[in-house]
Amino acid sequence: MNELNDYPYRQDWSSVLELLNYSLYGEGMVCSMSTQLFHIPATENLEGNPEMHNHLVPASYHRVTAVGCVQRLQRDEYHNSIIKTLISCVNNGLREDQEVMRWLHVMRDNAPTEYRSFIESIISWQQQTEQSLASAQQLLRQMGFETQDQNQYGEFVY
Repeated sequence: MNELNDYPYRQDWSSVLELLNYSLYGEGMVCSMSTQLFHIPATENLEGNPEMHNHLVPASYHRVTAVGCVQRLQRDEYHNSIIKTLISCVNNGLREDQEVMRWLHVMRDNAPTEYRSFIESIISWQQQTEQSLASAQQLLRQMGFETQDQNQYGEFVY
């Protein structure tokens, strides 16, 4: 019997994909808004923004990869390595998110007063982005998948 046809992968992935797409959409807003700050003279050297981007870039990569994994599963590609990649990317995205949020707070605390509400909006998008990724992780767990890193690639960053 070929592991490519294992039953656990023959599931409806649409809810997982919806959550991941929502997370990816929010990530796009966070990326767009925080990068915009580099192009405004008053915030171009804002403390925390470069550090935050050091975590935002891999967090984005992991979301894109997770979406690709689920799209493949929806197209009837079934292989344990796709699931392992999906879970690893969700976990790594959530880990990177913790640092993104930490640096967003540094940015807010160091921003000129007139930009603090803008950064609060970025923080709000980031919170929504994290919540939808955490919900995808929970849904994977409910579908019967172990959501802890399952192989040596668990710390894979890209």
